[in-house]
Formats: sequence, C-alpha cells, structure tokens
Amino acid sequence: MLTILGFAMIATFLVLIMMKKMSPIAALVLIPALFCVFVGKGAHLGDYVIDGVSSLAPTAAMLMFAIVYFGVMIDVGLFDPIVRAILRFCKADPMRIVVGTALLAAIVSLDGDGSTTFMITVSAMYPLYKRLKMSLVVMTGVAAMANGVMNTLPWGGPTARAATALKVDATDIFVPMIPALAVGLLAVVVLAYVLGLRERRRLGTLTLDEALAREPESETVLVGAGSGTASGAKSGAKSGGGAGSGTGEDADAGPAAADGGSDDDFQGLDPNRATLRPKLYWFNALLTVALLTAMIMEWLPIPVLFLIGAALALTVNFPHIPDQKARIAAHADNVLNVSGMVFAAAVFTGVLTGTGMVDHMANWLVDTIPDGMGPHMGLVTGLLSLPLTYFMSNDGFYFGVLPVLAEAGQAHGVSTLEIARASIVGQPLHMSSPLVPAVYVLVGMAKVEFGDHTKFVVKWAVLTSLVILGAGILFGII
Repeated sequence: MLTILGFAMIATFLVLIMMKKMSPIAALVLIPALFCVFVGKGAHLGDYVIDGVSSLAPTAAMLMFAIVYFGVMIDVGLFDPIVRAILRFCKADPMRIVVGTALLAAIVSLDGDGSTTFMITVSAMYPLYKRLKMSLVVMTGVAAMANGVMNTLPWGGPTARAATALKVDATDIFVPMIPALAVGLLAVVVLAYVLGLRERRRLGTLTLDEALAREPESETVLVGAGSGTASGAKSGAKSGGGAGSGTGEDADAGPAAADGGSDDDFQGLDPNRATLRPKLYWFNALLTVALLTAMIMEWLPIPVLFLIGAALALTVNFPHIPDQKARIAAHADNVLNVSGMVFAAAVFTGVLTGTGMVDHMANWLVDTIPDGMGPHMGLVTGLLSLPLTYFMSNDGFYFGVLPVLAEAGQAHGVSTLEIARASIVGQPLHMSSPLVPAVYVLVGMAKVEFGDHTKFVVKWAVLTSLVILGAGILFGII
C-alpha cells in the first residue's frame, strides 16, 4: 500500500504542476500533507516536516548566501569577460545562442555547484533569449542537461556519494567514465544544435541591428544594472511569438533573416551599469577561486563558506551600508523564491521518508528485477538510476538503494565499481527533479514555470542519460 501511495503522491504532484493547477510551493506542501493523512500518520506530520526542514536547512542557507555572493559577482563584472566571449560566438543567431548556452553551462559547472551554474548562465543568456523572442524553456532545458552531465564530477556530489556508500575510490568511478560522459556532453551540444536550428527556422537569423530595433520602447533592464534577477528587455509589441514567456517550445514565427551588424552593440550584461568594480576585478577573481578551492577541499561547510564569502564581497565592493542594502534588496526576490521552494520541498521529502514510502518504493523496484537480469546488473542499475534519482534525493538513492543493487550484482559476478559507475548515468535527468533545490534557481531566474520546464526537458534528459549508459556499455566501462 505504501508503495502505491508513494507513486500516487509523486504522480499527483507532477500532474498538478504540469497542468498548472497548483503552484510548485503549494503542491510540495499540500499534496504530501494530504497523503500523510491517507497513510494514517497525520499525527506525525509535524515530526516529518521538522525532520525534512532540518535536513534541508543547510542547503537552503547555502543557496541563500550563494545567490547573494554570485549575484554580487555578476553585478561587479567578474563574469563579463566569459559572457562577452560567449556572446561574440553567439551573435544574434538562435542556433549559436542555444549551443552557447550549453557550452557556458558546462564550463561554469566545473565548480561542482548547480546553483552557481544556473545563476551565471541565466544572467548571461536571458537578455538574448528575451530580445530575440526565443523559447526560454530551451535555455533552461539545455542548461539543466549540461549541468547534469558535469554534476558527475567527483566534487559534484553523486560520485562522492556512490564512492562513500560502496566504500570505493571516487577516482576509480569517475576516471573510467570520462569517455562515456564526454559522449553525453557531446550529445547535449548536438541536441542544443538541433534545438537551435528549430529556433532559427522559427525566428530567422537577425542582424544585431534588427535585434536591437525589435524593442522600440527600449525599457531595457539588463542584469546587474540594479536588479539581481535575470531581467531582460521587455517584449516588443509587434511580435506574436510566445516563446519569450517561457511557456513552451513552439510559438509564432518572428521576422525573417538578414546579415550584418556589429557585435559590440549587442550586450547580454550592461557594460555601463553602476555596480561595476573594474579596479577590484582581481580581488573578486581571487576571492572566488579561494572560495571554490575551499569548497572542493572541504575546509569548511559550504553554507559557512558562502556566508563568509558574501559578507566579504559586499564589504569590499560596496563599503557604504546603503549600497550593501541595495545589493541585498536587488537579490532578495531570488533568495526568497528559492529558499521558500527548498523549505516546501522539505515537506515533500520529509513525508516520503518519514512514512516509509520511499523505502517501500525502492524495495519494490529492486524486487521486480528478474533473476535472469542478474548478470546485467550494471545495465539494470543504470536504467533504475533514471527514475530513482528523479523521484528520490541523491542521498536516498545512493545510501539507500545503491548498496542493495551492488549486493545483488556481486551475487552474479558484477563488480561493485561497475554498479557505482552505472549509478551516475541518471544525473542529466536528476538535475530537473522537483527535489533538487538548484532547479528552482534556474526556473525562477529564467521566469519559466516549473511545469513547462518539466514537460520540455524530461524526454531530452532521458535520452541524454541513455546515451551515456549506452556509451558506457559500448566502451566496456559498465
């Protein structure tokens, strides 16, 4: 019964948010509360929620101060050189812009933090998508998948969890998987190319001058110019396309193509914003490198690192208290939205875990594996990693389910390392799970409905994960 109710609760949540019958925050709170009563454990709801909040509170604190820190770094111009390089590559070509989104997300993902990746990627690319009337779900989908592939880095989380749970070396898991993961990243870039061609056919390739002329009223609020959110230019009145709203991947066609224009006139980040601090560029760069190094080396808990980093960044770049308050206020919208979503997700995970639903679901899935599949437990683990890491937290999967799969594999002669490697192939899909706090940073800053993002990205993320799994099997890694 708990197995059925667990799947029913998740299905109800997904259906309601994709049909836009409830907001994600309301659905994350009310649906598990209702199912907790159905299970007959309504009296324990408070305990489950407190347990869930306690487990996610450090994550919420990390996200709050990470948003402030990287928001300030974007404001002061730390990432402008990277953004300018990507924009020079993109020009005003929708295909190049989508490919540039994948490349930027992959590069920034090297720090191992999804929230950081999404903040920088959306801040850089949002104005281009808005101005060219491109589909914002394409941006969020491509960024999430690129980050999902890179999330398998040893310091990204899943690989370290798999290594810890199975008592193996993270290097022995990750290094042999590099060829398969490279194929997965290439698949994301190819998919970005295909989606970009679709956007190009829909909108045409504009010159930069035409792109600038599409918004005659010119109320342009560029990132870093006083708003901490990724606010782009307002939509022009003469376009019938709905893609800029982020409500789907299809919309009416825009103006046709032409050639020419000047790259210097098309900026994703306002080069004249008052918050720029060019004289402090190297201080901010060194501070960020030191912060990321400390995070990778685990010198202090990540929430503490970002708390200290945010305080230093604000104090040095904006020594006057009114300016500091202005920067905090500029990013307060993102902070509130994301932290609120995290605490709402704590209700969902708390009920799933506390009622025992997640354990029953995992055991049922493991028990349904036919005996004849024993010698192919690597393949089975890879396939199971897709739904399980989507519907469960990484902790729940790697510490609760993976040891059971590894034990079953060992009984049929499949090595623990093969099982561990197969367990990370579902990360491109996992990064769009409603239980991943970073995804709310992505959709929140991009002003995309979570349900729209889910409908768009799931099929492509599953395909990317299967490509990684297939490559791993083909190369003899899994």
